[in-house]
This record gives sequence, structure tokens and C-alpha cells, in this order.
Amino acid sequence: MSQDKHTHNCNCGHDHGHDHCSCGHDHEHSHDHKHEHCSCGHEHKMDSTCICGHDHKAEAGVGHDRAMGRIAFAIVGGILTVNSFVLQWLLPSQETAWQLNALFGAFILAFPIIMTAVKDLIKGKVYMNELVALAILAALSDGDFQAAGIIAFFLLITIIIETRTASGAQKSIEELIKLTPNTARRVKDGVETEVAATELAVGDIIRVRPGENFPVDAKIVSGESTVNQASITGESIPVEKSVGSDVFAGTQNLTGLVDLEVTRVGEDTTLGKVKDMILQAESSRTPVVRIIDRYAGYYTPTVLMVAAVTWWFTEDISNVIAFLVIACPCSIVLATPTAVVAAVAAAARLGIFIKNIAHLELASKITSFVFDKTGTLTDGLLSVVKLQPVEGVSPAELLKSAASIERFSNHPTAVAIQKLADEAQIPLDDAENFTEVHGRGVTATVNGELVLVGRANWMSEQGIAVPENNNDDADGMSVVYVGKAGKLLGWIGFRDKIRKEAPEMLSELRRQGVRYCAMVTGDRQSVAQAVAGQLQIDEFRSECLPQGKVEFVENVKKTSRVAVVGDGVNDAPALAAGDLGIAMGAIGSDVAVNSASIALMTNDLRRIAVLVYLSRKSQMIINQNLLFGMLFVFGGMILSVIGAMSPIWAAVFHAGSTLIIIFNSARLVRTGEELTLEDGLAKDDTKENE
Repeated sequence: MSQDKHTHNCNCGHDHGHDHCSCGHDHEHSHDHKHEHCSCGHEHKMDSTCICGHDHKAEAGVGHDRAMGRIAFAIVGGILTVNSFVLQWLLPSQETAWQLNALFGAFILAFPIIMTAVKDLIKGKVYMNELVALAILAALSDGDFQAAGIIAFFLLITIIIETRTASGAQKSIEELIKLTPNTARRVKDGVETEVAATELAVGDIIRVRPGENFPVDAKIVSGESTVNQASITGESIPVEKSVGSDVFAGTQNLTGLVDLEVTRVGEDTTLGKVKDMILQAESSRTPVVRIIDRYAGYYTPTVLMVAAVTWWFTEDISNVIAFLVIACPCSIVLATPTAVVAAVAAAARLGIFIKNIAHLELASKITSFVFDKTGTLTDGLLSVVKLQPVEGVSPAELLKSAASIERFSNHPTAVAIQKLADEAQIPLDDAENFTEVHGRGVTATVNGELVLVGRANWMSEQGIAVPENNNDDADGMSVVYVGKAGKLLGWIGFRDKIRKEAPEMLSELRRQGVRYCAMVTGDRQSVAQAVAGQLQIDEFRSECLPQGKVEFVENVKKTSRVAVVGDGVNDAPALAAGDLGIAMGAIGSDVAVNSASIALMTNDLRRIAVLVYLSRKSQMIINQNLLFGMLFVFGGMILSVIGAMSPIWAAVFHAGSTLIIIFNSARLVRTGEELTLEDGLAKDDTKENE
């Protein structure tokens, strides 16, 4: 299928691509700043038309109003149609009365369908609505108003169901918008002022009371509270927050009064990123849908031609009516979108955000996984377990030299060193000219002397002699060396704990058919070997720089489809190199969202196995839906042509097939529910034990 992408730029700075496929239809998702208000202050509208011709508007409020209008037509027209049957049964002699009821009921039910078809024709487009409108008009011209009313009723109900089902993005976005308050209490010079949330700026101090939602991403500067952040991370149990803790827009403050410093506003907030990911996921299309789009332009003319041939040979208008009704392929059109919406909803509830549904489909084909170690398979919270100074250097001097420059770094080893120095109350020296060499070490000038903290090979490159044979006590530990003025001061050993859910996750992946699990890390050989041995990893690489991780992933890609799992910050190149990039603990991380295909807003590794299971289950359900839809449509066509299906039964089966597709897809919604329940029970048990 050939596509040309035309870019439209509006003042919000977004690129709104209009994809034109070979069917000639304009499949457009545009932001025109109408109807939808989000915390960024912009107003967004997503407008899409699917090949069935039904108008699926994701405008907040507008789509709902349109659906309610159609429901009103269905109720009034349905009552009149039923009343015609009642009058015919009770007062058979009053033919005029029940015929008028049937006529008015049929016209009321047919009106919204015919109007939509007329609008399509005015725009020069021919969709499936024209088939339905022709079927209804044929029934009316045949004088069977009751049949026309029944047909129109079931088809209108089908359109209502489809419109509500296909507007998954609208519902998701509306729910997210409700999470974000429109106003906030800004505190300046001790005085509270209520302002619009859109007026907040980074650095402002705001106050949030118990029971209120946080309007933006912020950091607590005063107070403590318990926060329900299930809307972002999928965690079912509230999380304790204190001074220095980050909170996220749309999450709920449960217990305490807190003052916060604003860190992100508008679309930069975590909730803003989630909104964008949902829109991207639900506006993207699978290859199957693209194929349907491609041939949609040929479908309606072909059906009309077959209908004409049927009328020519059978001279029975009822056969033509049944054929036109059954030919509208709503069940086929809904086969993929309903499953995708259900899968995206289930994933989002678990804190799994999928940027493009093609990635959801790809996850079902992954046969190899490459994991980062620190922060992924392990907790990433290193602690200092040994200080080993060289002769003539005290442990305090070794720690002081390292902590004086490591306080400027956010690396896990640096955080651990700072924490120990704080606990030991060691006064630190001033450092100048701090430099961090990614994946190798840090340098700075302290009291006129150059201090270095880093890996053994890097220290050697800097001219500092490091013992070739490390102390046996270092086995199983991560080690960094400390040098000063060209001489080695000693080394510091760290240990990290394997995540408790890692063995369960790896076991579940293998049970689902994943053949190969590898680990890459910048850590030492002994540390990597210890972790790989405990988790029964198939292969590992140690002392890898970012480029080394990319090369390892590229080699694995030669023989299989590979997913890379990392923390989304240090592993961005490797995440981008894999067929599928999964960022762990990506909450609030710009790099994670941009570099990975899928962002997990929690560090629970079991979500990875759930993702693979959800992907494979959704593909199975999509295939089931497509098979059933095609059997129904093409089987129904044959039956109607040979006169074995009446128009009324065609309408009933048309609506029934749509409901079956929707209910089958709905089985995906509760996927992974047991995982959140287990989390809740486990945390409750922990609290009771404490």
C-alpha cells in the first residue's frame, strides 16, 4: 500500500499527519483545538472515519451527544414500530392506523442512517452506509414498512454500538482529563491563591489537601501523605510519600496536607505523556486494517453490482434487501479495533503504555529477550558493603575523596557512596571542574588535585595503576576504584539485590515459548556471573559500554526477534536497537518514553510476561473475530442471493454478529487482573507482619 504523508502544523507545535492510502480515502487524525481541554491548556480533537463509513468522532462531548441523539431516534422509532404490530394484532381492521405507525417508525429509524449516507455522497465518498440506506429505501419502496422499520432499528443499534466501541481513545482521554484538576492553590509568601492549573509554572509552590488530585508533576517540599497512583503505575495499593518524593499529575492525595514544588506542567507531565501514548496507540492501525482500507474503495461498487445482478435474475426485491443488509461488513471492521481497544485498556490499567499497536502485535512474535542488569533484573539500589583502601590510606579518607566528587552524579554507585558518607557524617571537600564519562567514571578537582572514581580499565587509561588480580573479597560485588593525584587510593565494593519477581517472570516467559534470555551489564564479570547463575540466564555480557550493548543486541537480531528491557535512561541506545524496546520504571522519564516502544510505569517485572501473554491473546482474538466476521458476511451474502435469508433475519444477524465480536474482544479487558489482586494481598500481608 502506498502512502503519502502531508504534515499540518498548528500553533501547539504538533505535527498532524494525514495518511492517504491507495483506496483514496483520507484517514485523518487532526488536532484542531476544539472541545477537549487538557492540563496543557490546549484543546484537542481526534477525528477519524473508518471504512464502514460510520462517523467515529473522538471529540469529548460531541461524540456522546451524537450517540445520545441516535439512541433517541432508536427509542422513538422502535416504539412506533412495535406499536404497529400491537395495533395490527389487536385491531386488524384499522389498517391505516398500524400502517401509519409503521411508516413513521421506519422513517424515524432510517433518518440518521440516510442522512449520514447523503453527507458521504455530498463529500464524494462512498462507504458502507450507502448499502444500508439503499436496503432501507428498497424496503420502504416495497411498501413493507414494518420490515423496513425492523431493519432500520437493528442497523441503527449496530451503528450506535460500533460508534461507542470504536471511540476507545475518546473514553480513555476523557477519563484521564477528569483526573486532572482545573485549578490549583499556589502559595506565595505564605498566601494561598487559587489559579487555573494552566497558569502554573515550573518552580511554583502549590498546596494540595487530602482527597484532592495533583494538578501537575511536582516534588513534596513539606508534609507527608499516602498517594493513590494507580492511574499512572497500575499499582493497586497506595504509596507513602514524604519530603523529596515525586508525585504525578492525576494521582490522588489521600491522607496528608502537602506543599509541593512544580517540576513539570502541561504536556510535559507524566499524565500528558500517557495521553499522547493512548492517542498514538489507538489512532495507529494494524496491517490487517490497512489491507481492509486499501480495498474498501472497491467493496461497495462490487456489492452494488452483485445486488443488481441478483435483482435481474431473481426479480425478488426482498433478496436484494437482505443482500445489501448482510453485505455491510461491520463485524469485519470491528474485529481488530475492538480487540485493540480492549488490549490497550487492559495494558494501561496495569501501567503498561503501548505507543503504537504495531508494537502490541510485534510483542506476540518475540522469541528472545535481552535484559539490562542494574535497575532491571536487580533493584538498582546499590549499597556500599566494603571499603578497601591501599596501604597508608584510611577508609574515611577513601570515602571522603570519592563522595566529594560523586555528589554531583546520579549514578547508582554515586548515590550509594553519598548515602554512606551522610550516615558517617563525613565533611566533604569542595570540588571543581566535575566531568562524568558515561559508563566509565567521574573526575573533579579537589583542593587542587585531580580525583577520579571509576572502573579499573578506565583508571588504567588515566595513568593510575590498578592491581591486575582483584581481591577475592570483591567477587560478587560491583567495584569502583578511587584515585587521587595519579595514585590509587583503593576500591569501594557494592552489592545489589535481585528483584524477587525476576525468577517468576523468566519462568513465565519460557513457558510462553521465549527461547532465549540474555543479560548485558556494565558491571564486572564476577557480579554478572553471580546474577546470571541465580536466574539461569542463557547468556550474559559484562563490562559493556552502551555501544557494546547495542552490538550485542544487533547480533541477537540476526537470528530472532528480540525485545530489550532496560531502565530507559542508561540503556536508551540498546532500547532503540531492539525490535521491541521496553522501558522499566519509565514514570516521569522523557528518555524512556522516547527511546522505548513500550513504557512500563512500574518496576514489576511480571508485567513483561503479562505483556507477551496479552499480545498473543489479542492476536488470537483478532483472528477469531476476522474469521467469524468473514464467515458471517460472505455466508450471509450467499444465503440472501439464493433466497434463504429474509431482510429481517439479515438485520438481526447483522446486529448479532457485531455483539458477538464485541463480547469476544471484551475478554481481553480483565487480562492481568489477578496480578493487581496479588499485589494488593501481598502488600496487605506485609503491613500486617510489620
